[in-house]
Amino acid sequence: MTSLLEGARKLVTRGSDIGARLDGLEQAVTSARGRIDDSVLDQTSALVERTAARLRISADHTVVALAGATGSGKSSTFNALTGLELSAVGVRRPTTSWATACIWGDEGAPELLEWLGIPPRHQVTRDSMLSVGREKDELDGVILLDLPDHDSTEVSHHLEVDRLVQLADLMIWVLDPQKYADAAIHDRYLSRLAGHQDVMLVVLNQIDRVPAERRDAMVDDVRRLLAADGLNGVPVIPVSAAQGWGIAELRAEVARKVKSKKVARQRLEADLRAAATTLQGYTGTGPVPELPRARVEALEEAFADAAGVPTVVKAVEDSTRLRANRATGWPVTSWVSRLKPDPLKRLHLDLGADAKALTGAARTSVPAATQVQRARVDSAVRGLVDDATVGLKQNWAHSVREASVRRLPDVNDRLDRALATTDLGADRVPAWAQAVRVLQWILITAAVVGALWLLLLTLGTSAGLGDVPTPEVLGWPLPLLLLAGGVGLGLLLALAGRLLVSLTARRRARVADSRLRSAIHEVSEELVVEPVRAELAAYASTRAGIDAALR
Repeated sequence: MTSLLEGARKLVTRGSDIGARLDGLEQAVTSARGRIDDSVLDQTSALVERTAARLRISADHTVVALAGATGSGKSSTFNALTGLELSAVGVRRPTTSWATACIWGDEGAPELLEWLGIPPRHQVTRDSMLSVGREKDELDGVILLDLPDHDSTEVSHHLEVDRLVQLADLMIWVLDPQKYADAAIHDRYLSRLAGHQDVMLVVLNQIDRVPAERRDAMVDDVRRLLAADGLNGVPVIPVSAAQGWGIAELRAEVARKVKSKKVARQRLEADLRAAATTLQGYTGTGPVPELPRARVEALEEAFADAAGVPTVVKAVEDSTRLRANRATGWPVTSWVSRLKPDPLKRLHLDLGADAKALTGAARTSVPAATQVQRARVDSAVRGLVDDATVGLKQNWAHSVREASVRRLPDVNDRLDRALATTDLGADRVPAWAQAVRVLQWILITAAVVGALWLLLLTLGTSAGLGDVPTPEVLGWPLPLLLLAGGVGLGLLLALAGRLLVSLTARRRARVADSRLRSAIHEVSEELVVEPVRAELAAYASTRAGIDAALR
């Protein structure tokens, strides 16, 4: 594909933007794959390849195809245009499914004829010995094809007509007075070529069989039917191939279009526009939706609730209080707190900084999401998708919706892993608590020394051990100050520690909440938001490609 497109860019007519249209259509097909029916995309992809191939082949020839129903006089018209009896007519029509080709100027034509799939035995060069001595023909550069009858009972004839109608640069549809309104040609071919009026001619043959006073009305009726097919402005030329009426005008019209050297390009551009319009019918023309930040935040909040983030944050706060109180409480009573279970250990979340290395960590014991929490997640996902699909066609909206729920079965495991591998920062005792612990033990030591000193004083006096030295400070006995100060200051320090513990616990809870929500954000992005954004990006790329093809 790439080499074909590169060749096409080099060989297109100066000023043409077919290369950009091809790129756009190829981009649209690639981006829409899996979101639009494959049969539609395959047809478009085939058109891109066909167009690129046509641009690489002779630009000096124009392929003109004559198509019509049985008995319309198509082959007679072909013979009249060539001036040779090349196609059998009437009962002598061949049963072959091949088209007949007449070439004006064979230089560069063989490659084009090979691409058209016309066997050599069905090719005739117009400027052969039959034309020696004649002046240059006005149809120089034309390859005229006489196609099989489109309404033939032979399936092979239908297939050959369908194939060559796609490849011809200029189509001439030969109608007759009896069947010019036949749905077989209007529904199957003409209406499907709406937008190709610049590369199409319609011939009303056998006009000699129509009374003179009705001929103009019949031509007008043909124009009316063409307009109903979306082919406004297509020239309708009444002829009689048998009598030679109108053949000169038909040749002149073909020559005029061929001389402009625009027919092949116009046909290709019309094909690309038609394919892009078909794709546009599947994408719509609405703007590319954006994901509202509020919806993304609501989804993350629902995920956090389902994951048990509030429970874990509360456990971090309680665990911090418990551990810090053990470190800063009055040693005489703080041992009681060791009998209480640690909330984080109970949830299997006491992992500390090593958590991030434990990608295969065991499951936590955080309570499973309730039905209400799961319903909240589902509701948040639906709300996100509803806002993300505003203005999208049903097939694209369905694609976005599928992407949003494709990985939801992984949510529970991913959320649990996010909790288990997040460093909650609650496993370390605060540095200031270590200092408080040292002070507490100094105070308790002072109280014990004071108590023993007082005991010694009491026992010494009663046991007659003599006077024990009793220093005083500001008139107070030092042993009493040590005992009272150790106990009193220890209790005061414990109360002050509780205040610091409360502040530290709340701060660590906020840090843990922030880290957990950051981990939940990653899970939300990975499982829901990014898949939705990828679909919207594919939609934007498809729309951009279609717009480029239609520009």
